Amino acid sequence: MVSLTEARTHNFNLKNLAPGLVAVFVGGTSGIGLYTAREFVRNTNAPHVYLIGRNQTEATRIIEELNAINPSSQVDFIKKDVSLLRNVDEACKEITEKEKKVNLLFMTVGYFTFKGRDETSEGLDRKLSCHYYARMRFISNFAPLLTAAAQDPEPKAALSRAVCVLDPSVGKKTAPNFSDLSLKSAFSLRSCSIHASAMQNFALEHFAKEYPRTSFIHAFPSIVDTGVARDAYGRFNTAFWIVGSVLFKPWMVEKKESGERHLFAATAPRFAPRAKKEEVQDVAVGADDVKGSGAYHVNWDGEAMGDSKKMASMRAEGAEKKIWEHTEEVFRKICDEGGKY
Repeated sequence: MVSLTEARTHNFNLKNLAPGLVAVFVGGTSGIGLYTAREFVRNTNAPHVYLIGRNQTEATRIIEELNAINPSSQVDFIKKDVSLLRNVDEACKEITEKEKKVNLLFMTVGYFTFKGRDETSEGLDRKLSCHYYARMRFISNFAPLLTAAAQDPEPKAALSRAVCVLDPSVGKKTAPNFSDLSLKSAFSLRSCSIHASAMQNFALEHFAKEYPRTSFIHAFPSIVDTGVARDAYGRFNTAFWIVGSVLFKPWMVEKKESGERHLFAATAPRFAPRAKKEEVQDVAVGADDVKGSGAYHVNWDGEAMGDSKKMASMRAEGAEKKIWEHTEEVFRKICDEGGKY
């Protein structure tokens, strides 16, 4: 376990990095995205932060808060429903027209529901789209800017990370249905969780090979009060949420600590890009049990989680290739051809 003191010391020292780091927080107007954005702004010099979300009113309040925390910061809000991939492309286009680099892409966007399949106009389930397809589309679109950040001639400005907050462990235990990866035929909330986790795990391994100067992290947050579950419960049973909060309290990570620990995971040298693993003495074990592989599964406490027998078996059977070919097909039909999947 990485102690909270160690995480805080590391985060404080981010002030030694070059000013002007650029960070994009997808889902940054609430929950873990907001908690981490606060700590990023608090611990860096003159950062430029983009928050992508749907709540303009909340975003206005947050921008005022972040500017008060660090008056040298610049914070912009882009209002988009990123469950639609075309909206993801629009948000990315707006940023790429203004920026030459992105140092940190931090994604917590999600969709909390007890319903069954909820198909978008693009033919994808809304929950699976938020938890997987939209995130991978952001990475694909920002890959050139992440690479540009990694190649910055100033070493103190060369941070390049993409972080997905979900749960890598679900997809390490159970294989997705490779004949129905988008879950058109056999959707359930459990299968959606398995697919989003497993597909994310292997897609990030793909990205780590394609873009070896950037680190790719799939982080497990543990139990954190993000407000999303409370809002969902409130529609039919506020008391249920209150009881659940009491029962889970001993295992919950406090909001500020969650932000601090996620900032650590998003910036610590031990989670080095594949191309720089030789430069780091205590480089972490990657998702495939190879030190410095560039794709990492990080537990809530900052420790790296290695491979599993199930993932190793899926990897040997070509899971990464199957998942990425499917993902590219989805992108082609929706984003390139303007149709639906």
